[in-house]
Amino acid sequence: MSQPLPSPSVGPPVFDDAFRARLGDLFAWRRDVRRFRGDPVDEAVLRTCLDLAALAPSVGNSQPWRFVRVADASRRAAVAASFERCNAAARATYADERGALYARLKLAGLHEAPLHLAVFCDGATEAGHGLGRATMPEMLRYSVAACIHAFWLAARAHGLGIGWVSILEPAAVTEALDVPAAWTLVAYLCVGHPVEEHADPELVRHGWQDRCPEAVHLHER
Repeated sequence: MSQPLPSPSVGPPVFDDAFRARLGDLFAWRRDVRRFRGDPVDEAVLRTCLDLAALAPSVGNSQPWRFVRVADASRRAAVAASFERCNAAARATYADERGALYARLKLAGLHEAPLHLAVFCDGATEAGHGLGRATMPEMLRYSVAACIHAFWLAARAHGLGIGWVSILEPAAVTEALDVPAAWTLVAYLCVGHPVEEHADPELVRHGWQDRCPEAVHLHER
């Protein structure tokens, strides 16, 4: 069941060791899901996850994220066709064993996921009055990425899986979804209940790439 958002009138919570341990589990068990069950996503749960995601930080409090539910079959087909074109082109860039491994990977759940969400950055938003992005206008897109991660964690906490499909043509997806010209595609998300749960990422499990120790190295200057 979905949970109500905390009331702003309530005092600050106490995050104890038990909460931090559970939060660590949430981060550790977040997965990029490609294998979904077909049962629908509960609308109340979706709304709760979107409400939680909207609490994400954004430059100048601009909140530039725009979520689009893609339910129309023809629009979904156009997105899937874009994936097939891009996936074939990407596969051709790998040779020998790496190419064979790429061909075996499942890289999207476009046909299985019951819910598709395209997430855009509204580059024309007046919210925030331009604060914080005069020298780094890309901060608008970074803000959207932060919102997506918040949505991802909220969805995981509610038993949902998310798959971020990046093997796409942004212009083709934008045209297929008929959104305002000032909107820039940041993510195309497949959402649903996962078929299976794994502690390790799929690309680790199938031998594509292990976790990099350099990713957690703290550089000092």
